[in-house]
Amino acid sequence: MMVGQYRAALEDIQFATQLDQNFVKGYLREAKCHIALGDISAASRSLLRVQNLEPHNPFLSTEKKNLEVLQHFSQEGDKAYEKKEYRQVVYCMDRALQQATSSNKLKLIKAECLAFLGRYKEAQNIANDILHIDSMNVDALYVRGMCLYYQDFIEKSYSHLQQVLKLAPDYSKALELYRRVKLLMAKKDEGNESFKNGRLQEAYKLYSCALEIDPSNVYTNAKLYFNRATVCFKISKLNKAVEDCTEAIKLDENYIKAYLRRAKCYMNLEMYEECVRDYETVYKKEPTRVHKQFLEEAKLELKKSKRKNFYKILGVDKTASEEEIKKAYRKRALLHHPDRHTNASEQERKEEEKKFKEVGEAYSVLSDPKKRERYDNGQDLEDMDGFGGGNVDPNHIFQCFFGGPGGGFRQSGFSGGHYSQFPGGFTFQFS
Repeated sequence: MMVGQYRAALEDIQFATQLDQNFVKGYLREAKCHIALGDISAASRSLLRVQNLEPHNPFLSTEKKNLEVLQHFSQEGDKAYEKKEYRQVVYCMDRALQQATSSNKLKLIKAECLAFLGRYKEAQNIANDILHIDSMNVDALYVRGMCLYYQDFIEKSYSHLQQVLKLAPDYSKALELYRRVKLLMAKKDEGNESFKNGRLQEAYKLYSCALEIDPSNVYTNAKLYFNRATVCFKISKLNKAVEDCTEAIKLDENYIKAYLRRAKCYMNLEMYEECVRDYETVYKKEPTRVHKQFLEEAKLELKKSKRKNFYKILGVDKTASEEEIKKAYRKRALLHHPDRHTNASEQERKEEEKKFKEVGEAYSVLSDPKKRERYDNGQDLEDMDGFGGGNVDPNHIFQCFFGGPGGGFRQSGFSGGHYSQFPGGFTFQFS
């Protein structure tokens, strides 16, 4: 008993009481062993023998109190377990284990509830300690399989549960979890196979079905949300991909892949501040060279987004050719030229003048290869030799682009106006 070998001690004590059935001290020791092992009914029988043989024994009341404490917290733990109040169960088991120091049953109830609470390492340590002594303990194997399942080691969990059911085919909790694991493995694998073969809509449905199997499996569901987000990214449903990445991060705040995927979605959605925030989180968690590069690129795009977007002003892609830029300028310059809006309200005329000027600024930069390169690299417009700011003369660009008075418009496919001279240059008068 002093070295904690209560089962061995119990065998000796029971042999002693068989030799002397009136051995009161032996029955007291027997009760102590049963309490330490968590066997409430056996401890009650031993103490009843002491009560009958020596009702005024000074140690009888002490052991009765110890048994009452064990019984109370065991019963309260059972009630809390039925209500799925797992924190309360752990508390009750801790109190009960102060008496039943060698009760594997109570330890494994505590371990199971720790697993339900997400405290997997603690639960595994308890199960491993018991399996080290008793490798065929089905309750410990079940708890370890359960912990592996909730930590997304699905295949290892599956093997453990198979072993449990070989030893105890009627173990209902293990059988229920085994079926859930098997179904989840199947749906996840089917989804992965569909994704690899390019059947993206099918993969999306399979991942969605897998997510419904067990909402409490945090880490597996985080991966399923990420997988589904990847499908959404592939089919250009970027907002949905962001939502699924966000769900994955809620389940696992250290899920780097989910942050990276969401940041990429934000980049494509031109939500640069959100993109930078995600890359900052990633770099803080994993300060690698690649992650630093991603962060710097996102910051550059954020900086570029805060200035005028000349590509949008002209209505062209960033990969537009020189000819496409010229055509876009023709169209936008003619559309927003102030002379075309002489009959509009003052506010509308001012708005068109502003747009006309921006079109000129855009063309002045994007039509020059060196300026365009510097613009694309995120260099401040003020540093572009004076060609990015407010000193661009849109009328001068317009005149240079279309030529002088006369046939320039006919060559560009436009007619119905004429140039008028004014101090300092020409302006085009629309008919």
